[in-house]
Amino acid sequence: MAEFDNDSVAKAYARWAPIYDLVFGQVFDRGRKASIAAAERIGGRILEVGVGTGLSLPEYAWSNRLIGVDLSAPMLRKAKDRVAEHRLTNVDGLAVMDAQHLGFDDGVFDVVVAQYVITAVPDPEATLDEFARVLRPGGEIVLVNHLGAETGLRATLEGWFAPLARRLGWRPEFPWDRLAQWAARHGGVRVIERRPVPPLGHFSLIRFGRIDGELAPLAAVQ
Repeated sequence: MAEFDNDSVAKAYARWAPIYDLVFGQVFDRGRKASIAAAERIGGRILEVGVGTGLSLPEYAWSNRLIGVDLSAPMLRKAKDRVAEHRLTNVDGLAVMDAQHLGFDDGVFDVVVAQYVITAVPDPEATLDEFARVLRPGGEIVLVNHLGAETGLRATLEGWFAPLARRLGWRPEFPWDRLAQWAARHGGVRVIERRPVPPLGHFSLIRFGRIDGELAPLAAVQ
């Protein structure tokens, strides 16, 4: 699987920044709402990695304390404008940051949310390691993402589209097994839930919990 680096990702999302909300706002709406609802089952101090233009920030309950980070400065400028426009006093900070090298101490967040991010970072496993590091015992990692088909026509099409998709900033053929294997190797996390997100189920909500603390009830993992 050919990979890409932070520079290429940052350049791709700098190009997306002016039109991101228009192009992807509605497409990603159901997944965005699902990930927020999952995060708020725990609530508290929430880190949103890949916060982008901040589309989700006004949708969190005011009782949560939010920090957002993103690799793309142009995307983050739009997020800062959104925070000011909506007077989101529960947003404690927004910063340009590499998801693989988060500038936070260990165990300081109750939830780490990453919407449509894990297939758009150069090293997904190292990034997930960072998510787990900054998460407190009993906290959760909440992902929503497209996962590649394992067989059939969709798998073939995703493989065909992959080189172009990388130029646009993501991997369409990213398999579920890569996430499952990361959790098994890490040893400090457990898969809590994996389920398709309506309406068409092309995206999935995935929850990991820190196993050295109390976990949410285990849901069926598909």
